[in-house]
Amino acid sequence: MRERKIHRKKILLLGGSAQQITAIETARKLGYYTVLCDFLPDNPGQFHADKFYLISTTDKEAVLEVARNEKVDGVLAYASDPAAPASAYVAEKMGLPGNPYESVKILCNKDSFRKFLSENGFHGPEAHGYSDSGEALADKGKWRYPIIIKPIDSSGSKGVTVLHSENGIKEALDYAFSFSRCHRIIIEDFITKKHPYLIGGDIFVSGGEIILWGLLNCHRDSQVNPLVPVGKSYPLCLDRADEEHVKGALTKLVHKLGIRDGAMNVELVIDKNNHVWPMDIGPRAGGNMIPELLEMIFGANVVEMAVLAAMGESIKTKIHKGRPYYATHNLHSSKSGFYENIEFSTELESHIVKKCLYKKTGDKVEFFDNASKALGILFMKFDSWEEMQKMLLQINEHITIKLKSMGGGYRLPVVSIKSAACSHLLKEAAA
Repeated sequence: MRERKIHRKKILLLGGSAQQITAIETARKLGYYTVLCDFLPDNPGQFHADKFYLISTTDKEAVLEVARNEKVDGVLAYASDPAAPASAYVAEKMGLPGNPYESVKILCNKDSFRKFLSENGFHGPEAHGYSDSGEALADKGKWRYPIIIKPIDSSGSKGVTVLHSENGIKEALDYAFSFSRCHRIIIEDFITKKHPYLIGGDIFVSGGEIILWGLLNCHRDSQVNPLVPVGKSYPLCLDRADEEHVKGALTKLVHKLGIRDGAMNVELVIDKNNHVWPMDIGPRAGGNMIPELLEMIFGANVVEMAVLAAMGESIKTKIHKGRPYYATHNLHSSKSGFYENIEFSTELESHIVKKCLYKKTGDKVEFFDNASKALGILFMKFDSWEEMQKMLLQINEHITIKLKSMGGGYRLPVVSIKSAACSHLLKEAAA
């Protein structure tokens, strides 16, 4: 009797970092054969995938060649802005599930995204793009401080600076250019928000409609780097009217771009005139394990949803009403050195439900100037908004990071951030 060979559907995954392993493992659990592309020879994802190719995930033609040779059934750039255009390009060329290539390119290029906002009736900051420092400096009379300077094609706050005057302009320009793959930056108005935190998190689109509203508070560490996210918390610290304005803006944006399926990472602010400003919208799941946090809150396996969408499968996951009070904290250092260990206070330990530590003894630790420098992530659960707020505002008092070659252990500085009281809003939202 001849043995029947069972065909396993193949998925091409772009990126094998520590945070992207969850997508590889999820795809394998769903029964798919996993093909991975990454440009780093030491990426950890290669040890979890069925097959690995050492190529850049931003080289769309090389990725397309792999996809065709492997005859893949779907492609996914999980939690990666740089790889998202290549993923959409391959899907479009091969007739696989995915979102429009041109729309994905718009979302991944800050120049194009600002133009899209302006042409489609959204509120967007006045912005100017530049390909060299001389061109930018010749235009400095046009800027209205404060301004924000950033690469057009980076994520995780890499290369970003806020300036309130001309002081430090040359250094800020050089810093932004150093993180741009296409050597282009954007300078735009800095929009002042009326609410305590930036609005961030992930939404999930299925059949052209948003089915998951994973909107979260974005936390920063003003003592170390006020531009880099250090965690998220839920419920959203926003009144219901403003939340509906945010949802309306995102729904309009999804429809205008023709986004059909998949996760989208969002960052927005509302100004004192109640206008919603979409600042950054990524056509992919958020980094810093946002999908894992959303699973705790909504009971939906967002990673599995992303994999199924990439394979053209229907999303049948039940999404529950959000459960308060959850938060994450990205472990980070205000100094550089070599990792020894991390200690947590007894009080903080009582709220930790999950730890993901990226470093082992002897690993290099760098000053936290962008999200890729995180040492790990904590997931926490609290009984009330007040309890969560108190811990998050003082969390660095409860964490001791010990480094070698830096004069022994040290304690991170206390964060002191004054924020509006939102407990009445959150109790109402959770009711």
